[in-house]
Amino acid sequence: MPKDKSEGFHSAAGLIRYFDQEDEKALKVPPWVVVFLCIFMSAAVIIATWQWPT
Repeated sequence: MPKDKSEGFHSAAGLIRYFDQEDEKALKVPPWVVVFLCIFMSAAVIIATWQWPT
């Protein structure tokens, strides 16, 4: 008899339920802050390599 293919869904369903829950006490960062920090860090690395070449 072939093995039932629905077993994978049951194991993934637990992960989906886990990630759907949001913690009210969690730190919430707006997306624009992440974009700004990436641009700022990139600029800092470029300036540092220009200022202090190896």
